[in-house]
Amino acid sequence: MQLLDGKALSLQIKEELAIETTEFKNKTGKTPHLAAILVGTDGASQTYVASKVKDCEMVGFKSSLFRYDDTLSEKDLLDKIESLNADDDVDGILVQLPLPKHIAVDKVTQAIDPAKDVDGFHPANVGKLSMGLPTFISATPLGILLMLEKKGIETEGKHCVVMGRSNIVGYPMSILMARKGNPGNCTVTMVHSRTKNMKEITLQADILIVAIGKYEFVTKDMVKPGAVVIDVGITRVPDETAKRGYRLKGDVKFDEVSENCSFITPVPGGVGPMTRVGLLYNTLLAAKRN
Repeated sequence: MQLLDGKALSLQIKEELAIETTEFKNKTGKTPHLAAILVGTDGASQTYVASKVKDCEMVGFKSSLFRYDDTLSEKDLLDKIESLNADDDVDGILVQLPLPKHIAVDKVTQAIDPAKDVDGFHPANVGKLSMGLPTFISATPLGILLMLEKKGIETEGKHCVVMGRSNIVGYPMSILMARKGNPGNCTVTMVHSRTKNMKEITLQADILIVAIGKYEFVTKDMVKPGAVVIDVGITRVPDETAKRGYRLKGDVKFDEVSENCSFITPVPGGVGPMTRVGLLYNTLLAAKRN
């Protein structure tokens, strides 16, 4: 078994992006600029956004963080997005999820200019992705593609099983793994919470991408020997022996499954850091297009 260390790989890619960013700035006089909006005081969201701001500094981007109380009205948030859309200095706009319940996520997603939608969630960008046209790939799937590519994991002709059908991970991942290209050219099967013969299908997977949202759901008897296992899930599980009172667990029972596979991502330190790299890639791409 080889560990797919997303933390180490993300540092390597950030160094590459920093060089590319310097070349871009020297050529154009423009600094890529990511604007992030954080509504509310969710601890995980605050930590995640702070990490993204730090990432921007590391590669030479400009970043702006706009913080609001969870009482912010939907209209005021949409107005802020409109102003960032009109700001020629801003290349990418990120609205951190989740949002308070009184704000419609779909309205917010569709309000962002598709040319600045570095999360890749706008329907226009999702539509382009499904048609194989150049577009922003949502950050987590893009991070997984980069990991597969950088680690030289062969995908052509392989059977890839994607667990989960979310618009953020499952659907785009299934499209990307089936597309012509590298990584890609897989035969793809999607399973989800209503799949009746899930174990039978996962045992056929050469590449298993798990984003089902149930910690330690995937056990050793569900994984084909020698498979590549990508664990997207992350759940805080209470643990009185841990310093913070909880431990982070993935959707895969790591201790069991790691004995049976060829490659596996840890949680934490696997897909998470690569997701942040995906956002950086998209922001630099947006700056080049703008």
